[in-house]
Amino acid sequence: MMFSDTTSRAWAILVARVILGFIFFMAGVWKVFQLGPLQHARRFFVEPYAQTFLPRWSLWATGASVPVVELIAGALVLIGWHTRVALFVLGGLLMLVTFGHLVLEPLYEFHTHVIPRTALLLFVLVMPHREDRVSVDHWLTRRGGGV
Repeated sequence: MMFSDTTSRAWAILVARVILGFIFFMAGVWKVFQLGPLQHARRFFVEPYAQTFLPRWSLWATGASVPVVELIAGALVLIGWHTRVALFVLGGLLMLVTFGHLVLEPLYEFHTHVIPRTALLLFVLVMPHREDRVSVDHWLTRRGGGV
């Protein structure tokens, strides 16, 4: 069975987008509904970074918002709705995470966490948007509703 290049690209985008979406969405689900945004902020932001130059208020604000951002942006990427905006938001989140880890550990091994997510994100981002044919964005565009 032969697939056209367009079909192959559509499947490649779908696989990468769904995996990336699940990674962020499920992290958000755990952080929002099981751990809780405030406990996430305390455990992963405020306590570890208390002795750094980062203002305490920014640690609380960032730590409490990251779970919600992961949940929402991950869901959007997963279903392919407002995908480009969600990818830019998640890219910013990956930069923030990288910065944070490097503040605590200048030789942080980010290849296990950041690099795989970044690779998937960049792949989906650089692929032609119109080729993401199994997405809400594509369905809305075909209906004439735009994205």
